[in-house]
Amino acid sequence: MEYKKSKKADLENKKNLFLEIGFVVALGLVLLAFEWSTSPEKVEGFQQENEEDIVQEDVPITRQKKEKEPPPPPPQSTDVLNIVDDDVEIEDELRLEETEADENTEVSIDAFAQEEEEEEEEEQIFVVVEDMPQFKGGGINAFRKYVQENIEYPTVAAENGIEGTVFIKFVVDTDGDISSVTVMRGVDPALNEEAKSAIRGAPKWEPGQQRGEPVKVQFTIPIVFKLQ
Repeated sequence: MEYKKSKKADLENKKNLFLEIGFVVALGLVLLAFEWSTSPEKVEGFQQENEEDIVQEDVPITRQKKEKEPPPPPPQSTDVLNIVDDDVEIEDELRLEETEADENTEVSIDAFAQEEEEEEEEEQIFVVVEDMPQFKGGGINAFRKYVQENIEYPTVAAENGIEGTVFIKFVVDTDGDISSVTVMRGVDPALNEEAKSAIRGAPKWEPGQQRGEPVKVQFTIPIVFKLQ
């Protein structure tokens, strides 16, 4: 026997109605939750301080006192005291001799003789002057050519194949003679000595002049030694 439901007892027909009622109730609860407000509980024993109530304490500035160093002790005297008995006679007595001196007494003072040293002023040596020294009318170039033509190659240096350039410095004096011949930069002792000898044996120059007066003039020339 089959049971049949009546249309009134069938809840499927009222499904939509219950759904709408549920939406309305839920919406009401949401609105009620938004409108609900709570007040904060009072906390006893806590007092809020205003900025005006806070008093800032001034911290005093302290400076470290420097201790003064004690002064150094006074120097101790090193006098030696000799303790003697009362019966000992002291011979060290200060005796003042009387001198007979009056207004007519003459006092002689011995003066020290001072020896005056005469300093010879060295003549100034120039490098460039108004009128340069001349060698056979050609100056330093003519002198360099003369040295190269009249110099002899040392046998010892030639046998050992020694070559190079020797730089010689010399001075043309006020009378035209050559002096102060020195090697500025050498190569070999034999070549250096030959270069110096060639310059010392050269004839006189016409001295240089500065403001119309003959003066000393210094030159530096290279002398080339080369084997052929």
